[in-house]
Amino acid sequence: MTARTILITGATSGIGRALALAYAGPQTALRLVGRDAGRMDEIAGLCRAAGAGVATALVDVRDRDGLGRRILAWDGEQPIDLVVAGAGITSGLGVGRALETPEAVRAVLAVDLVGVINTVEPLLAPMLARRSGHVAVIGSLGALRGLPSSPAYSAAKAAVHAYAEGIRPRLRRQGIAVSIVAPGFVATPLNRDIVAPRPLQVSAERAAAIIRRGLDRRKAMIAFPLPLYIGLRLLGCLPHRLGDGILDRPGIEVPETAERGSTIHDV
Repeated sequence: MTARTILITGATSGIGRALALAYAGPQTALRLVGRDAGRMDEIAGLCRAAGAGVATALVDVRDRDGLGRRILAWDGEQPIDLVVAGAGITSGLGVGRALETPEAVRAVLAVDLVGVINTVEPLLAPMLARRSGHVAVIGSLGALRGLPSSPAYSAAKAAVHAYAEGIRPRLRRQGIAVSIVAPGFVATPLNRDIVAPRPLQVSAERAAAIIRRGLDRRKAMIAFPLPLYIGLRLLGCLPHRLGDGILDRPGIEVPETAERGSTIHDV
């Protein structure tokens, strides 16, 4: 494989961390974005030990200006070949909580949707000028059908899918690939405290292997596990009342995000 420069947001935890490790090697320059200094030092050290060149930034993806400056500076030093917009949070409902708080809804939309756009946008013009590049967004199978346990999360991910589908055709004509990654249940700290059935759950390492294989093939959609993907597609064909009844199961508990009062960090 030829040398590549890869930018990953959300690199200090979950799928982002696993992807950084999956790509780490002598032929790769990694640009890792996260917010936790201790976890960033750890993942950067592991990637360097595997032979990768690593640069890091502690920046919140909601900080459009700060993130954009950092990304453009990196791209100016060494053109970024692949960007993976992986930073995300989750929030939802549970027993005694029939509605998401307005603050939680807006926090999820700010990180999971606007944060993706803040990550991708700065690189579109440079990639178009080079007529090469690859954009990958981390969506979710939860984007295929609104989940009663996580309305805002489903909305954010559905919008991410639509955004990627919207930019893909014209970018493809200019030599730039756009991939949507739609995982099902992955064992990560993000969903560790969710109380719900998790059919066909995979480890973060397994998810990263599937994602990398799909990205290496420049696939437009990387959805897994396949049976769950097909099931949700079919669910969308059912009458709404029946589909709602299947998804709205008692006892599901999705904790509210703790991000709503967090501080946005500059580069």
